[in-house]
Amino acid sequence: MICRYCLHHPPITATILHVKEPSLKITKRAVTAALHTSLPIIVTFLVLGTGYGILMQKHGFGPAWSLLAGIVIFSGTAQFVSVPMLSGSPVIMAAVTALMVSARHIFFSISMIGRYRHEGKKKWYLFYALCDETYAVLSKDDGPDDVHTGTYRFLVTLFDQSAWVAGSFLGGLLGNLLTFDSTGIDFAMTALFVTVFIQQWIDSKCHIPAVLGLAATLLCRLVFGKDLFLIPAMIIILITLTVMRGKIETALGGEKDG
Repeated sequence: MICRYCLHHPPITATILHVKEPSLKITKRAVTAALHTSLPIIVTFLVLGTGYGILMQKHGFGPAWSLLAGIVIFSGTAQFVSVPMLSGSPVIMAAVTALMVSARHIFFSISMIGRYRHEGKKKWYLFYALCDETYAVLSKDDGPDDVHTGTYRFLVTLFDQSAWVAGSFLGGLLGNLLTFDSTGIDFAMTALFVTVFIQQWIDSKCHIPAVLGLAATLLCRLVFGKDLFLIPAMIIILITLTVMRGKIETALGGEKDG
């Protein structure tokens, strides 16, 4: 027998399953929460992006090129590395180098598939604009309870990329006005990553990935030279980390338990 009441009043669980979560709800609270999270990244990206724009200008690329690179590439490391290559090396070499340098973003995206599976069409932008800093924030933070999660993720990602693009364009404009020697300005990204490396070394007791990265890079630098060492080093690091994955995970697990 089928309950006549149930025919007209489906179970609550069934009703919940069929409720489609709004895809985007931009509210003042959501904007405030996203800005609060992104503010440190925004400040950093404005400064580094400005440096990148100035560097591009000094190599003969105007503000429009910096703006386009920030939208299309959006990888600070790859963009800084590719500047001298674009001005004096084959474009294909710059493209391959940028791909290898940014290959880690592939793994970032894979790890976020579960989090983004209900984000609808905007998930494609979330994957596309997922940089190191945005990943660090969104991989462990779903935002305040009173803010729509999808909107929060979208705004944090948008604010971060917008800051980089704005800084790059601003740097391109300033590059036309400033006449100082820009030698060494590309060291900004190096300094940033050295700082991050030191902080991670201090925070973690498992130094296998760090030592491996340094050893592989030094070896390839000696063997292949300063212009060709990066890609072989990335390949060696990727293969070795894959082979040693079990040992590294065990070490990291013990570190968390301790």
